[in-house]
Amino acid sequence: MHLAELNIARLRYPKGDPRVAEFFENLDRVNATAERMPGFVWRLKDEAGNATDIPFNDDPLVIANLSVWETPETLERYVFQTVHTAFYRKRDLWFEKLSGPHMVFWWVGSGTLPTLSEAAARLAELATNGPSGRGFGWSDLASAELWRARRCA
Repeated sequence: MHLAELNIARLRYPKGDPRVAEFFENLDRVNATAERMPGFVWRLKDEAGNATDIPFNDDPLVIANLSVWETPETLERYVFQTVHTAFYRKRDLWFEKLSGPHMVFWWVGSGTLPTLSEAAARLAELATNGPSGRGFGWSDLASAELWRARRCA
C-alpha cells in the first residue's frame, strides 16, 4: 500500500500577478525536489511539468497537488526537511485560508494512480463525514498507519 495525498489551495492573486510570482518561479525546483526524494512514487502533472493549469473545480484560482508516496514518513521528510519547507512557511502570502479541509490522504495499492476526480470526492467525504479509511488528515496518520499495517498483514 502507498499513501496518496491531495492538497488544494486558492491563490490570492491570478497566475501572472507579481504577488504570486515567487511561488510560480520556484514551482519547478520544488517539484523536482519531490521527484528526487526516496519514497516518491508519482505526482499529477501536465505537459508543462506541473498541475497548476489542471482545473480542480470551477474556480480558476484553486490549484491542486496530487501525489503518491511509499510511506507517510517519506512524504513528511519532503514536506518538512527540504526546500519545500521554506515555501510552505510562506503559503499565507500566496494562498487564502480555506473554510474546510484542504488536504486528504488515503491508501492506494502499489501501482495504483489516483485520479483528480477521485481525490476531490475523498476530500469532500472528509469534509462531510470526518476521517475514515476513505480519507484522513495529518493528525490521523498514526492511526491510519495501524490500519494499513493490519490490512497489509
